[in-house]
Amino acid sequence: MKGAKKAARSKAKTVLIVDDHPMMRQGLVQLIESEPDLELCGESETAQAALEAIERTCPDLLLLDISLPDKSGLELIKDLAAIHPSLLILVISMHDESLYAERVLRAGARGYIMKQEGGKRLMEAIRQVLAGKIYVSEKIASKILEIFSGRRAEVETSSVGRLSDREFEVFQLIGQGRSTKEIAQRLHLSVKTVEVHRANIKEKLGLKTAPELVHFAVRWVEGQNAAL
Repeated sequence: MKGAKKAARSKAKTVLIVDDHPMMRQGLVQLIESEPDLELCGESETAQAALEAIERTCPDLLLLDISLPDKSGLELIKDLAAIHPSLLILVISMHDESLYAERVLRAGARGYIMKQEGGKRLMEAIRQVLAGKIYVSEKIASKILEIFSGRRAEVETSSVGRLSDREFEVFQLIGQGRSTKEIAQRLHLSVKTVEVHRANIKEKLGLKTAPELVHFAVRWVEGQNAAL
């Protein structure tokens, strides 16, 4: 029996967890360690620590929270798609999948699942991604099929959904009360570039002035936080 368990562990797929919430990481660790075909190879709280851990451990799968303290999870996915294209990434997040699922898949992740789905559904997602498939909810899968088939009208896309990934990041930071200079520093952009993004965001959202943009962004962020 011991030999069989050891053999199963030797063939286990390795998983690296990236989440800045200690309690969430603890729950994920317990879940992974209870599965004989999975093996935890590390935990990280930040994007930088994740990059270092990936180089050190070469995991089969990255379980990634989209909100990290030092960098957008979306940007981290894009970086990893370029430097570690074979790494499988499953995003596990509290944020509304209708706003994020398409973005993370375009960036290079292989799946998106919301944290409230529970352990059983998460294990299904993990195994589906490890099997080389893409995992999203039925609702999002249907939405994506409509996009590719051309059936979904442009008017059905939310105004915020029309923003590019970078514009979406800037919009979120505006909603958090960050100044243009602070946004530039956080995203490693020039102030001028951030100003261009702000202008594009205003145009796409149909807003006329900077105060209108700030008010809209703050209300939107507050609404997202209230839904969590």
